[in-house]
Amino acid sequence: MPNPLLKPSVLPYQWPDFANITAEDYLQAVRAGAEEHLGQIAAIVADSAPADFENTFLALERSGQLLRRTLMAYFSVLSAHGTEELRAIQSELSGIMSAQSDEIQLNPDLYARLSGVDLGTLQGEDARLAGETLKSFELAGARLDAQAKEELKTLNARLSQLSTEFSSKALENQNAHAVYFAEAQELEGLEPARLDSARAAAAAAGHETGFLLPLVSPTGQPVLASLARSESRRKVFEASLSRGLGENSTLPLAAEMAAVRADRAALLGFANHAETVLADATAPSTQAVATRLKELTLAAVRNADAEAETLRELAGGQLNAWDWSYYSNQVLRERYAVDSAALRPYFELDSVLHQGVFATAGKLYGLSFAERFDLPTYHPQVRVWEVSDADGSALGLYSGDFLARGTKKGGAWMTSLRDAASDLGERPIVTNTLNIAAPGEGQPILLTLDETNTLFHEFGHALHGLLSNGKYATLSGTSVPRDFVEFPSQVNEMWVLHPEVVGDYAKHYQSGEALAEQTIKKIRAAELWGQGFATTEYLAASVLDWAWHTIAPGTRIADPEQFERETLTNFGFTPELIPPRYRTAYFQHIFANGYSAGYYSYIWSEVLDADTVQWFEENGGLMRENGMRFREELLARGNTRDPLESYEMFRGRSARVEPLLRRRGLVNAE
Repeated sequence: MPNPLLKPSVLPYQWPDFANITAEDYLQAVRAGAEEHLGQIAAIVADSAPADFENTFLALERSGQLLRRTLMAYFSVLSAHGTEELRAIQSELSGIMSAQSDEIQLNPDLYARLSGVDLGTLQGEDARLAGETLKSFELAGARLDAQAKEELKTLNARLSQLSTEFSSKALENQNAHAVYFAEAQELEGLEPARLDSARAAAAAAGHETGFLLPLVSPTGQPVLASLARSESRRKVFEASLSRGLGENSTLPLAAEMAAVRADRAALLGFANHAETVLADATAPSTQAVATRLKELTLAAVRNADAEAETLRELAGGQLNAWDWSYYSNQVLRERYAVDSAALRPYFELDSVLHQGVFATAGKLYGLSFAERFDLPTYHPQVRVWEVSDADGSALGLYSGDFLARGTKKGGAWMTSLRDAASDLGERPIVTNTLNIAAPGEGQPILLTLDETNTLFHEFGHALHGLLSNGKYATLSGTSVPRDFVEFPSQVNEMWVLHPEVVGDYAKHYQSGEALAEQTIKKIRAAELWGQGFATTEYLAASVLDWAWHTIAPGTRIADPEQFERETLTNFGFTPELIPPRYRTAYFQHIFANGYSAGYYSYIWSEVLDADTVQWFEENGGLMRENGMRFREELLARGNTRDPLESYEMFRGRSARVEPLLRRRGLVNAE
């Protein structure tokens, strides 16, 4: 049958016809789309009329739609359901993307037309599009001479290849390091539903008996809080920590990628790769980021040291890294009467989603959600909802893919299949992907409190895409600086335990009994417990990212493990007790997913987030009036104006750091 990707989909909202798209279709459409796109660029360059906004900037913005819609679909599916067929074409597609970007952004005639337009005549979103487009060309090397451009193309192609290899190997290693246990006694402490899930995972992997615990992406595995036997915890912990270090190692790929990025930065006129990233970010300088990381690390490590002393008392003297989560959960149970495992029956997925996440969006923004069963999906577990605005008008589609499987990379994320872009007549299609352990047959999908928080977080990204209200796809939704993009999603986490939200969704999946108000109060009282550990493991990963991407051009790291160890210990961390949230060998954020020199952005954005939460609290909390202010000044704006300007328009001033310090327990502020 004809390739469904070669023409815009006729399905609602241009939803891709996933049921009929093959790997070969993606490849064919990308090849055709790349050729078509270059032809459109050639036409812009050849235009005999004087360059202006419409025939140059707007023509560029509208070009390449076949390639764009194909790549949006392909990479959304690849990360969530990366079958062998899809992974087999990834290298070629990534290579085409890299070459395409270079052919366009390093085209001297195109850049000459763009830079020849008088931007002083433009206003509003037109001015923003032109300014951001010129900046992207210049950061991509448009000003370089011909020889330097050829060198840059070679470096870009190598980076594309290395990133693809890293992503593929990281997924293989995560699956290969799933931990097998022969006897149920070894999994003492796990509730029956988790045992059923582990038994099903073992059977799916080809084991006749026994139990298999698949790994999630971060170093810390959720089961470590429940496993009663230290030896079992050690087995899981060491499996997680050793990914990518031995056979099928990713370390050489990471080290080379960091080196190539540094060389690329030098070619572009920067001191290191981090400087190139900050040229399109809200952080003012590499020194400002390093200073903030150091300040936060000193306070976080102090808190973590105090927590460790408490845990050593429980452990009887010696505290192993793999025992931290288990004894920390004991503190929650004994000091705060909070048991993480015992909470899971109150966080059933559909209840969290409908009565929690969706209902909150309804109260704040007037949104409603109706599940659709008529749209073909790339996997049977994928679900789709149509989103309507307060006046009943159609807004877009929201897709959820929540369960872990072997073809899915670790972690949780949001992607877009379509953008909110009135110039293209597009309405948004946004996706959330999580890695919740699949339950045993006939069992409910129960979330931990952390997973519940993650769902609210990722839906915050989805709202940023759904509620965008601009003309141009390039400026739509989450197309904002990396150190701003996490801000709206972090704000959405504030509703997880909000009094007007939690009572509606946190109900026991069997009895329907609501999570006791006293328990919620205890959870809130316990929020500062463990912040030392959580902040330290996050900051350790941020420092590791920063170290890899502030190396000088020409630097080659011969021993990545030693580099990692020395980086962390010299900064004041104790990695043998609190390892970074991601080690180099499986740090997909920075070596596969576009967060290089950007992992600091979570804490950077959290300054805005904590200050915004304080504003909501001061102004009545969960009210439509508050939600609409946040929607109109921030979520709807995307990158149509400077995001920090949007923040100040919303807040009435620039952000202050004190609310974040109080939240994290890093100061004794009143």
